[in-house]
Amino acid sequence: MLKHDTGIGVFDTGMDPGFLDVLEKHPENSERLRNMVSILKRGPISPYISWHSGTPALISHLLSFHTPEYINELVQADRDGGKELCSGTFLNPGSWDAALLAAGTALSAMKHILDGHGKIAYALVRPPGHHAQPSQADGYCFLNNAGLAVQLALNSGCAKVAVIDIDVHYGNGTAEGFYHSDKVLTISLHMNHGSWGPSHPQSGSVDEIGVGEGFGYNLNIPLPNGTGDRGYAYAMNQLVVPAIQKYEPEMMVLVVGQDSSAFDPNGRQCLTMEGYREIGQIVRKLADKYSDGRLLIVQEGGYQLTYSAYCLHATLEGVLNLPSPLLSDPIAYYPEDELMTTKVIDAIKKFQNSTAPFLKGG
Repeated sequence: MLKHDTGIGVFDTGMDPGFLDVLEKHPENSERLRNMVSILKRGPISPYISWHSGTPALISHLLSFHTPEYINELVQADRDGGKELCSGTFLNPGSWDAALLAAGTALSAMKHILDGHGKIAYALVRPPGHHAQPSQADGYCFLNNAGLAVQLALNSGCAKVAVIDIDVHYGNGTAEGFYHSDKVLTISLHMNHGSWGPSHPQSGSVDEIGVGEGFGYNLNIPLPNGTGDRGYAYAMNQLVVPAIQKYEPEMMVLVVGQDSSAFDPNGRQCLTMEGYREIGQIVRKLADKYSDGRLLIVQEGGYQLTYSAYCLHATLEGVLNLPSPLLSDPIAYYPEDELMTTKVIDAIKKFQNSTAPFLKGG
């Protein structure tokens, strides 16, 4: 996965304007993953973690979520030496192998749970996947790692799966993959960023709620910039917890991105380690109550090299129910004002409870 080289340029464009002496690495680069691995292996949480290697996904695995035409496009792009599939999303030499390994690792982690080897598994992968739709790439993503794992759970007999996505951007690819299904409840808490072009036509608004049998089973929670720890906790308790209580999934998937953090260049949501830790605790309680403790965690974004690793550590502390913080927050304090956020969340709650059939009367 480290061999996926996204290049340098102006932010994520790959462009050299000719007047900058120092060009920065693409935000989705291998250094972010190296720090995440190292903090889990050498940080204070390390005694609580065991490590397993994933294996690359096969083409047949990919077709459970993606269309043959799209997979053929990716294979051909790799054969041709690379391609910019959409803005900021570069398939370069080494990228396809990395994408197959990321997808296969998410599948291996889900299989680890399904086979009864453990209740909780975390797929630490790159490139990320939650923007990849069945038929196109988007937002640094080629293959939908979480979506493939969800489909494996369904194919293995799970009647209902719930996905909670806390990456700063809308998990549009996962939502699109299950938009017609009532077998998967997709919940996305994200920055209110809207559509960003042909590769990402979805807006992430509250009224994108699913169609057909899936009507009411895609719950979007677009949050104001700067929502912060208390705002996220309010959203989790007012919107996510009641939805999971009503849905009663047999498997849960937490899609994590540390780009919702206070320091991230790709987001403005101001979560700190405390906020991530509390989200991890809430999700763990839900998994224990409704899915017999079965919880898959899949890595997505998070582009500030140091703080992303710290926030990952805090998330897993929460998920593992560790009694007290093992790692102090280098920020120490970040001011918050959740007044606007609570109003927005209350309005979303009113809309969802009156629109989603399975939530009505809640």
